[in-house]
Amino acid sequence: MTNNIAPIATKKPYVHEIHNHQRHDDYFWLRDDNREDSEVINYLNQENDYTQAQMLPLEAMQTELYDEMVARQEPELESVPYFKKGFWYVSRFDEGDDYTVFCRYKGTAAGYEDAAEDIFLDCNERADGHEFYDLGDLTLSPNSMLMAYSEDTVSRRQYTLRFKDLQTGEHLDDVIEDVSAVVWANDNKTVFYVKKHPETLLPYRVYRHQLGDDLKNDVLVYEEKDDTFYVNIYKTRSEGYLVICIDSTQTSECLLLDANTPTENFVPFLARQRDHEYSIDHFQDKFFIRTNISGKNFSLKTASQPAHENCDAWETLIEAREDTLLEGYELLNEWLIVEERCAGLPQLRQINHLSGESKTLSFNDPVYTVFSHYNPDANTNKFRYQYTSFTTPSTVYELDLNSGETELLKQSEVMGEFNHQSYQSERVWVTARDGIKVPVSLVYHKEHFNHNNPLLVYAYGSYGHSMDIGFSSANLSLLDRGFVYAVAHVRGGEELGREWYETGKLLQKQNTFNDFVDVSKSLVEQGYGDKQRVFAMGGSAGGLLVGAVMNQAPELYKGIIAAVPFVDVVSTMLDESIPLTTGEYDEWGNPNDKVYYDYMLAYSPYDQVIEQAYPNILVTTGLHDSQVQYWEPAKWVAKLRELKTDDNQLLLYTDMESGHGGKSGRFKHFEDTAREFAFLIDLAK
Repeated sequence: MTNNIAPIATKKPYVHEIHNHQRHDDYFWLRDDNREDSEVINYLNQENDYTQAQMLPLEAMQTELYDEMVARQEPELESVPYFKKGFWYVSRFDEGDDYTVFCRYKGTAAGYEDAAEDIFLDCNERADGHEFYDLGDLTLSPNSMLMAYSEDTVSRRQYTLRFKDLQTGEHLDDVIEDVSAVVWANDNKTVFYVKKHPETLLPYRVYRHQLGDDLKNDVLVYEEKDDTFYVNIYKTRSEGYLVICIDSTQTSECLLLDANTPTENFVPFLARQRDHEYSIDHFQDKFFIRTNISGKNFSLKTASQPAHENCDAWETLIEAREDTLLEGYELLNEWLIVEERCAGLPQLRQINHLSGESKTLSFNDPVYTVFSHYNPDANTNKFRYQYTSFTTPSTVYELDLNSGETELLKQSEVMGEFNHQSYQSERVWVTARDGIKVPVSLVYHKEHFNHNNPLLVYAYGSYGHSMDIGFSSANLSLLDRGFVYAVAHVRGGEELGREWYETGKLLQKQNTFNDFVDVSKSLVEQGYGDKQRVFAMGGSAGGLLVGAVMNQAPELYKGIIAAVPFVDVVSTMLDESIPLTTGEYDEWGNPNDKVYYDYMLAYSPYDQVIEQAYPNILVTTGLHDSQVQYWEPAKWVAKLRELKTDDNQLLLYTDMESGHGGKSGRFKHFEDTAREFAFLIDLAK
């Protein structure tokens, strides 16, 4: 077999049987939980060799694209400093470095002039010797003298927790494996951490650990027995309480503990009730509760007590509304800042605690993203927020909530000849086949827009995740070559509120795919793209989206990019040993129920591959992916290669060193982007 001949995966008959129905899966053997089977690794390497050979003519273009993307980055990058408990904190990238350096300066609220720099964590040093590095949690003790931080050097999102004495600079002997979250009690020596299940990787246990003590003495303070729930832990705004947060797709429960008495027991704030989602914070002797108990788009309520049998005594601050989704809030002494979403766009609203005065911030871009920046000090009338759009690099502002004056603190710089006025963004609405209007965000280079452009349509459409619009310096490489880039805000996201999410999941999941197809057709009809040069792209659950669309309407697209795609839906959702499966029954359905089995089978990209012509396809995955196991895209490509009737490209690239998020580091990930863009640009010629 040469590199220019597509690999043909061996067929090994295997049958899944449930509900008196058989599914034949000739490529089931590609599953290897240990990722060490020589036959599997050999096949993946053959596919990589084939992809490399097929893209060899594009090597110069890939290099050009990569160099462009890197050249747009600021050589050195520094965060906006913030003050907390006697120190000014700054994080930065030094020139040529891939990872963040965290440092601080002793000072006062007025500043830190002439203070010595204290580098308390250099991730470049921590990443040295590892092909992959990701920093998880980083949190300081209440007295700011001890640091807890977690690291992943495999890309399985299994983090190792370590501790450092910031006075001596020495690491402590305490090292804890497979941790997903950590929080300090107020005694500066007790921490609580969430442990992941060794097989399913679900965060399911909370332990109490005292620094210096043997790990065998750590106390299990909570274990979640229902594997459809995820466990997290955090500290409230007042720093008075620790909260264990237990969430499934549509049910929540919070447990509370006084942060000053860490050896006491956590108590329920309100016991879980099916379909009741809530989260809590504590500030100024009150609990703030974001809840859907009185409306699916959430309200904000308050309570004075830490435990409740029901929510009848909760007082309402903000009512649930049909046209506005309450997403979050920020608590300051005199002001409440509310993060909301209306008509598909995020917004910030300030409300005075005493007067009730309310004001919504306004912005000029047709599509944008705005959200609260880090505001560690509640005793201030200054509020920092972050803003970005298709044409505006990430910008941090500080708003004086009393006067309304806004100060620009920092805007990311695009190196080179970037001029934001050269680009045009738009928001259009497309009427789907069932009459529902779907919002679409668009951007293009004004001089290259001629109504005959190559068009790239991107979407996600799952988990109620809204596709917020932000600036991408990498995307300029497409826009400058004439591409129109569109984000389809299809059902399954939460752009238009909770209903938008609910009508794009479970037994209404087909709406997600229909929306994407209808948006693609409409954009061409409206002159935003050339019918012969329409491309689709999605990752993870967005990979499921483009995989389903590719089976249902392959004729619409010249090319498809499916990144870490969730495509073997039925098999995965029937296997409770696979990470994330049981926690997602409320998203996709439980196929042990025949109604959901039949529905999921009808759209599952892997199961619905048939003998037909498909677009050009580039599929990417990571060997160590813990979210979507590598064998899903590998099996999918093998089956596509067996059944497709066209001569179009079908390429599988497996990153043998990474997982779900791709390569780590500030610059390395541009290698993946350059590969994908070269694939698109070549097809668009």
